[in-house]
Amino acid sequence: MREERRSPNLLLTVIVPAYNEAATVEVALRRLREVPLRLEIIVVNDSSTDGTRDILEQLLEKRLVDRVIHHDKNRGKGAAIRSGIAAATGDAVVVQDADLEYDPQDLPALLLPIRSREADAVYGSRFQGGPHRVLYFWHYVGNRVLTLLSNMFTNLNLTDLETCYKLVRTELIKKLPLTSNRFGFEVEITARLAQARARIWEIPISYSGRTYAEGKKITWRDGVAALFHIVRYNLFVPRNP
Repeated sequence: MREERRSPNLLLTVIVPAYNEAATVEVALRRLREVPLRLEIIVVNDSSTDGTRDILEQLLEKRLVDRVIHHDKNRGKGAAIRSGIAAATGDAVVVQDADLEYDPQDLPALLLPIRSREADAVYGSRFQGGPHRVLYFWHYVGNRVLTLLSNMFTNLNLTDLETCYKLVRTELIKKLPLTSNRFGFEVEITARLAQARARIWEIPISYSGRTYAEGKKITWRDGVAALFHIVRYNLFVPRNP
């Protein structure tokens, strides 16, 4: 990447959707603040019932976060992300789950292709050799199948469709017609980026997946729904993507 083309002072907006993450959200946010980047941290509380709201208000007072948005009712991860996108003022946007599965120390590497103006979006891939916790075989198979099907529609060669780390230029992501309320967001944003002819990079990241006993929320039903979403978002294209 050529130094003269870099934009070293970019502001990265990190959107943290949170639903009943009282046990981990503060640790996740403190890890974010340790990252050597200029960050705007926006947390979207999706009507949590476990005390997450009170924790976030305390962290806002301590200026650990820049903004907290509260949903009056549970609307889903995709809806929480869209609320964060609408409020974002940074040069690029990324989603950080509040459950400690993704390491914020990977964010500087993900931002590099944006800084060098060689990419419009950067995906953090869990399947390109980064360290990861060994967990569920069928989750791995399901992700690979969904990634393959999505690639067939988009003509991309992604390795990790369902990764949380999708870093996108703010100017671009605000123009994408995103409507998904739940986990279909991952499929939809990939389809919309492909339709917008965005330049997409992939970079390996580490991954420490959690078990259902530890609070993992995605289920096989979301995987089945993703199959429908792949067809829906790729075949039914908005007139002005």
